[in-house]
Amino acid sequence: MIVSKVILKNWRNFKSVEAELGERVFLAGPNASGKSNFLDVFRFLRDIAKPGGGLQQAVRQRGGLSKIRCLAARKEPNLEIEIHLTSIAGKKAEWRYALGIRQEVRGYRQPLLAYERVWRGGKQLLDRPNAEDRADELRLTQTHLEQINANVQFRDVAKFLESVLYLHLVPQLLRYANAFAGPELAGDPFGRNFLERIAKTPEKTRRSRLHKIEKALGFAVPQLQQLTDTKDETGVPHLEANYVHWRSQGAKQREDQFSDGTLRLIGLLWSLWEGDSLLLLEEPELSLNSGIVRSLPALMYRVQREKKRQIILSTHSADLLADKSIGGEETLLLIPSAEGTEVKLASSIDVVRALLEGGFSVAEAALPHTIPPEVHKLELYR
Repeated sequence: MIVSKVILKNWRNFKSVEAELGERVFLAGPNASGKSNFLDVFRFLRDIAKPGGGLQQAVRQRGGLSKIRCLAARKEPNLEIEIHLTSIAGKKAEWRYALGIRQEVRGYRQPLLAYERVWRGGKQLLDRPNAEDRADELRLTQTHLEQINANVQFRDVAKFLESVLYLHLVPQLLRYANAFAGPELAGDPFGRNFLERIAKTPEKTRRSRLHKIEKALGFAVPQLQQLTDTKDETGVPHLEANYVHWRSQGAKQREDQFSDGTLRLIGLLWSLWEGDSLLLLEEPELSLNSGIVRSLPALMYRVQREKKRQIILSTHSADLLADKSIGGEETLLLIPSAEGTEVKLASSIDVVRALLEGGFSVAEAALPHTIPPEVHKLELYR
């Protein structure tokens, strides 16, 4: 399945948003416009749906409801999220899941359900709060989405959300995982335990993915010829590559010697081939050579055709968006305002659409609309 539409009310930067989504979505906007927060909508629903998660934990991990509620909410304090799901892009939604969250007026001030609704086709399967909820308000601290005994009629939705994948690998966390004390973040979004994740993958699947990554790295990383996973004498997993140079047999290096770009590219490639669920990518161009970045859209497209998966990514990169295959209907522009960030399809802006129809790329036609209007004053700053 793919998310064909998302509707937000009072979510972080967004006071009110309704956006149509396709098999791939490119988010572009200035710093602090809400690109990461837009992606976090899907992570939030995943954190509710996954085993061991739930509404209370998902809100708590984000610092409480006040931290994720839009500052422009004012008289409408409830947070609302609605997603539409379909098997084929452009087709009518097969599922709709809607969630409203309010804060307890007294007591622990914990988040409570304002409503939870589910439709399959045109038939409504769930409408909370119901009579049982009104008789026992404690029930409103949990969604039915997170309860196996309650979501049987819409478990396809729960399974889909549970499988949402996000990985924004931070090379320093991977190299020096033991140096970063403190509790681990749920879902390991920044790759602190990425090597364990690889090691726990069934051997046949692991070997296949690493072989594909090795072939890709052979084109992108000079002198790298071989990539394998291994373990040291204490059983700690590692990645090991062979670099060919003046030595007849080359030289082996482990991940702590890889460049930031190599590690990020490995994380990106692993994510692309890991499952067929919704994949969220945050600025995949970081640390990568511009030539590699320009190749990413085509690479993603080929993997999508094989995996039949949806990819939503945020980017600042003109190189990435220079690919002429990227359409204005696939690109969402995030435009900050005093009343929260607006989200617009690039193709819905007349001047952008005209340029795209004239043969310009999204980078040329749409990215200029994301530049802060007074950024030129940085040159005069002292």
